Amino acid sequence: MVDQAAQSRDPIAIVYDGECPFCANYVKLVKLREAVGPVRLIDARSDDPIVKRLTDAGYDLNEGMAMVDGEKIWHGDECVNRIALMSTSSGLFNRINAGLFRSQGASRLLYPWLRGGRNFALKALGRKPIQQPR
Repeated sequence: MVDQAAQSRDPIAIVYDGECPFCANYVKLVKLREAVGPVRLIDARSDDPIVKRLTDAGYDLNEGMAMVDGEKIWHGDECVNRIALMSTSSGLFNRINAGLFRSQGASRLLYPWLRGGRNFALKALGRKPIQQPR
């Protein structure tokens, strides 16, 4: 029997920097859809209402990607931890991702390095930080 409430709710949304090659590839490689169904991938540089919702709530999308599931929001290291907990373990990338980020402590420790890599890549590619709507 299919859960009607689960079918009618909005899909999980992942908000990431679409101009960052690491971020864009990460959200494509994680097989979250296989585990939880529909997932909206939203470029943090877009004018999507979820981007505005996050920035209005005080989240800095230059400091981390975000996951929105209904009223619940995970940001930065909490987001990658949540993605690792929810995604399938099929494929080498997902097994590595799970091994690194299923631990909250490891996520907290490693995420600043990921963000630093993103910032370095953006500078090297001549791309500007995300302009936060206000």
